[in-house]
Amino acid sequence: MSIVDDRRAFPKLPHPGRRLPLIGDVLSFDADTPSQSAMKLAQLGPVFEFRFLGARYVVAAGSDAVAELNDESRFCKHVGPDIEALRLLGGDGLFTAYNDEPNWQKAHDVLMPAFSQQSMRRYHAIMFDVADELTARWDERQIVDVSADATRATLETIGRCAAGHPFGAFDSEEPHPFVEHMVAGLKGADRVGMLRQTFLPRFLARRAEREVLGHAEAMHRIADEIIAERLREGPGRHDDLLQLMLQSDLEPANIRYQLINFLVAGHETTSGALSFALYFLARHPEIADRARAEIAEVWGEQQRPDFELIAKLRYVRRVFDEALRLHPTVPGYYRAAREDTLLAGVHPMRKGDWVLALTMTLHRDPRWGDDPDAFDPDRFAPENVKARPAGLYKPFGTGPRSCIGRQFALHEAVLLLAVLLRRYELIPDPDYELQVAERLTLMPKDFHLTLRRR
Repeated sequence: MSIVDDRRAFPKLPHPGRRLPLIGDVLSFDADTPSQSAMKLAQLGPVFEFRFLGARYVVAAGSDAVAELNDESRFCKHVGPDIEALRLLGGDGLFTAYNDEPNWQKAHDVLMPAFSQQSMRRYHAIMFDVADELTARWDERQIVDVSADATRATLETIGRCAAGHPFGAFDSEEPHPFVEHMVAGLKGADRVGMLRQTFLPRFLARRAEREVLGHAEAMHRIADEIIAERLREGPGRHDDLLQLMLQSDLEPANIRYQLINFLVAGHETTSGALSFALYFLARHPEIADRARAEIAEVWGEQQRPDFELIAKLRYVRRVFDEALRLHPTVPGYYRAAREDTLLAGVHPMRKGDWVLALTMTLHRDPRWGDDPDAFDPDRFAPENVKARPAGLYKPFGTGPRSCIGRQFALHEAVLLLAVLLRRYELIPDPDYELQVAERLTLMPKDFHLTLRRR
């Protein structure tokens, strides 16, 4: 008999103390902020559980438990309940595909060249074009809605770089329809994922699914229009992600899903991370000044520095990394057991059982140094990175299913941060306390800055 067969030999996983019959841990869990609720429960232990109207979630919060889950020989990516519901929007795209779906590997191989250094060089000028549009907008305002404008900039960047499509995100005070449907669709998918797990009547989940499908239809229509526009233009003028897909043997429906995956993941996560970084820079003017000194030294008087000079902004990159450490915009990821196994010595798992690895607690492990809740970009100085155990930093996921666009996001974010720091003094609202909105990803809520041109 294997250890998994005799689960009674192991203590029950810890859970919140105010558990109620039938409804479970609802008093300890806020469905509107699930990731932040899970982080508060991390004090229960390295592996814990919570139950919500019959749904059971096992969470790995301890860094050693997460490190085990990252072992590809024992565990693999799992499409968790909320991500599975996201398939209503994104089908079998790279982020939402099951491991055994053939389109995942096929699309991954087709799209890898879109993130080569040669491709990144082509995107570089587009990123500066979008930065110019963002600063033109900010030059006209004294107070700015940071998260909304970061979303405009990153949507415009991914649209032009991935598909040669300008969304015109700066042309209106209202969010682009794609963003409106995306936000509602992400929140709805989160709700669908939860409802499908509970013992509530299925018609409630189906009603929520219909709402998400309405937003999905609108997003699909926008993606189909972008693809149709490209097909009318012909192949000669473009060399980007969309063109790679159109020249491949990917099916038309999958091309649509891949494009939606990239449009959503390619701007939503980066805009949140940029917003958090600007929040911390405004709160720490001494760090902002140190970053500006580096920008002045590396860029000099150049208004649009060459591609190679972005990577030389090592301190600006540390600022961004530290913001992602404290507030990873993807706060966790699901992992499933490849075979029967024992997690962290306490949780027996059968093949296919899944656990949520909580990035938010991994990134605040005591081994990050003194006061891991404090903002300190020097945690990413080379000597500190070398002294720290590997595997404590996972903002882009882990394994072969980790974020394919990581280098794209880092180049874009460092470029935008440098442009904004060089141009503006960032003055925080002294009465604002950071609030974090959740829609599968994390984003500062109601975050505004006062600007002063330098």
